[in-house]
Amino acid sequence: MIGLSSYAGVMESLMNSAEEQQPSSPLANSWSKIQESSKNQKPKCVGGFVLVHAGAGYHSESKAKEYKHVCKRACQRAVDRLKAGALAVEAVAAALVELEDSPFTNAGMGSNLNLSGEIECDASIMDGKSLHYGAVGAISGIKNPVLVANRLLSEAQKGKLSAGRIPPCFLVGRGAHDWAVSHGIPPCPSEKMASKFSLSAYKRNKRKMELAEKIDTGHNHTKKRRQSSENENGSGCLDTVGAVVIDLEGNVAAAVSSGGLAMKHPGRVGQAAHYGCGCWAENACSMNSHSTAVSTSGCGEHLIRTMLARECSAAMQSEDAHQALLEAMQNKFIMEFLWSHTTESMCVGYMSAQDSRAKTHISRLPPGTIPGQCLAIEGGVCRLMSVVE
Repeated sequence: MIGLSSYAGVMESLMNSAEEQQPSSPLANSWSKIQESSKNQKPKCVGGFVLVHAGAGYHSESKAKEYKHVCKRACQRAVDRLKAGALAVEAVAAALVELEDSPFTNAGMGSNLNLSGEIECDASIMDGKSLHYGAVGAISGIKNPVLVANRLLSEAQKGKLSAGRIPPCFLVGRGAHDWAVSHGIPPCPSEKMASKFSLSAYKRNKRKMELAEKIDTGHNHTKKRRQSSENENGSGCLDTVGAVVIDLEGNVAAAVSSGGLAMKHPGRVGQAAHYGCGCWAENACSMNSHSTAVSTSGCGEHLIRTMLARECSAAMQSEDAHQALLEAMQNKFIMEFLWSHTTESMCVGYMSAQDSRAKTHISRLPPGTIPGQCLAIEGGVCRLMSVVE
């Protein structure tokens, strides 16, 4: 999950940090002079900002450069749009297009294939200025799903359709595809959207599932299929990509896009398309002290039940945003646990009611440290589904 709150606050924090860490440097002195000369002036935005992520999961070292490069390109594309005078919602869509076009991300081109060997994508975008939102779910044959979501958002801003009909903000499946084509977004054959990486992963996953089906039947068969699916959708896969943007006028926007979980059931729609779950953006107003923008990534089923994006946005309005955000994550979504020891090693085990078996770990002091004089602290995250209401 990534998020931002209050552009002016971010800039002020950066200025204070520079002064505290380098009080005698030319940079710090420059910041000080700028602050002194503008004490009686109305604060104004000095530039746009974009933050992107390439999806939660496992980013292999062999592809680290590619992941970094696509994030750099996405940032540059958004900033170029901002410098040209584009609003936040236009810039964030531009960043997402770059992320979708990369074969290394699980969005647009190169997305995960579902059980039927097809690509179905989810995407959503939210404009903090108007609070308008657009989304598509389980859409096939469209290279950049975020463009469809953005077009839905912009069309809704034009008002009612003929005969007083309300324009849609969220479309799925074939209806979403046909609407996109009718509004000038070119189709792309589904087979051309698969990358060598996503095809290889699909074939590997399919072989594992077929093997599991041959080994067991009945109850054991169902259990094996479920375990196989869970393993393939774990840390070895990537999930929703996203971005948050602040434009030159201080407006915020957020967007997300995803090919969904590997080997998902056809027609499944994840958090990337759900309102308040995948992304959230809201300009400051009489009700909110700060502008906020949030983009999430992770297992859609968990994020949908928690409306995490909206929860995090609300938490960031608190005076102590860091603490409020921590509490929101702990109370609504996860719990953290820790262990520590001063002995050479410590073996621990942990298990939740939802787990099929316990997990174990041997914690050790770092090499070269002296037992009794050094401390090791480790921990993990436990998903407690019972706290979700």
